[in-house]
Amino acid sequence: MVKQTLDKDLGRIEKIEIEALKSSGGYKALALAVLFLLIVWAFSASITTSGEHSVLIIIAAIIGGYMALNIGANDVANNVGPAVGSRALTMLGALIIAAVFEAAGAILAGGDVVNTIQKGIIDPAAMQSSQVFIWAMMSALFAAALWVNIATWVGAPVSTTHAVVGGVMGAGIAAAGFDVVHWDRMSAIAASWVISPVMGGGIAALFLAFIKFNIIYREDKVAASKRWVPLLVAVMAGVFSAYLVTKGLKRLWQPDATTVFLLALAFFAITFAIVRPIIHKAAVGMENRNKSVRALFSIPLICSAALLSFAHGANDVANAVGPLAAIVGTSTTGDIGVKVGIPLWVMLIGAAGISAGLFLFGPKLIRTVGEQITKMNPMRAYCVALSAGITVLIASAFGLPVSSTHIAVGAVFGVGFFREWDTERRARKMRATLQEEKIHPDSNLPETDEDVSNNRRKKLVRRSHLMTIVAAWIITVPCAALLAAGIFLLISYFAR
Repeated sequence: MVKQTLDKDLGRIEKIEIEALKSSGGYKALALAVLFLLIVWAFSASITTSGEHSVLIIIAAIIGGYMALNIGANDVANNVGPAVGSRALTMLGALIIAAVFEAAGAILAGGDVVNTIQKGIIDPAAMQSSQVFIWAMMSALFAAALWVNIATWVGAPVSTTHAVVGGVMGAGIAAAGFDVVHWDRMSAIAASWVISPVMGGGIAALFLAFIKFNIIYREDKVAASKRWVPLLVAVMAGVFSAYLVTKGLKRLWQPDATTVFLLALAFFAITFAIVRPIIHKAAVGMENRNKSVRALFSIPLICSAALLSFAHGANDVANAVGPLAAIVGTSTTGDIGVKVGIPLWVMLIGAAGISAGLFLFGPKLIRTVGEQITKMNPMRAYCVALSAGITVLIASAFGLPVSSTHIAVGAVFGVGFFREWDTERRARKMRATLQEEKIHPDSNLPETDEDVSNNRRKKLVRRSHLMTIVAAWIITVPCAALLAAGIFLLISYFAR
């Protein structure tokens, strides 16, 4: 009895120690985040020249850094979570890959979406003055950052893109009325929020179907993997290189479509030549089982995580620096409608903030996405990551500020729905075969219709998350808009 009591007491002490360590780790992360914002303050103060709006620019830079930290803590989990959940990447490896490629995507390929956030949602010319426009953009940025921070703290899966779009819209309405909003553009953006997860789910399902029918359902699975896995990696490399040339390097070089195609083809061939012997060597001695096949997808899964991080950096840096770029441009020239380039230091703040937020606060949500939403293996995670990456790249190419969160979740559901359909199809085929052989279907068939349905609910992504995500989509835009409008009214009141 005494021993049992002692064990319980020791167990309680151990739990207290674990929670204390977590708490101290949280305080350290918070302290480092504050240090990052102080660095942003010093950096922006050294860059900004003295002038009428220099203080506002420094404040806006700090808020932009704050928003970037929240993006790294929230959204980046969608990029590397599947790879970590499938055990293809360690947490440290995922953090390093994500940080490097997020920063590269933000700096090299983030311009088009930033321009959309800055000028595509509202009409700056409708503002009464440049001062009012600066207040509106600052209100939008702070409201979006605050909402994402609150949502991340309570564990709500919100979209940072929705938050910043809602913030810009709400601040614009408070500053100049409903006519300031480009409602046709907002309709296009809203449509992209619906189209992007559907597209992500469709592409993920197609990739999984291809892998299932060409590798998993083959008699010699290892031989099929040796044939197709290098091709899948090479296709991904070709897509990535084409986007990098057309978007990331456009400031230095603008090749025509034929040149881009030839370069993508060259990257495809080079990658295929490099990866093929690696996959062949890895396949030596492997058993002809699904588990062995999944192991071969670790390499393309890591590559797809890098691709997705690059795409996310290109797309979601707009959420952190779009309004900041508008403030800097207007403050520098004094003209609301002037067309200015996005300063490099503004892009650097966004890139650095996303990477810092990822390292400081990202691991918790990475585990949630990779392990708690749905069970992942390298094959499924590869389909989710690659599909989400391609979809985000397409959206960024068209300048649509779509939500990478919605695309990634759409890809997860696409994989899940395909597996449901495929499971039911195979069960029906098995029943038909047994009936043709005049064997009672209940005697040898391992699963009935009800069993298959139950197994689907257990194996695949939880249906409850669908309602949570839809609720987050509905709430985020109006909440961010109301916050931004309130902040703008407060600034206007105290600035009189």
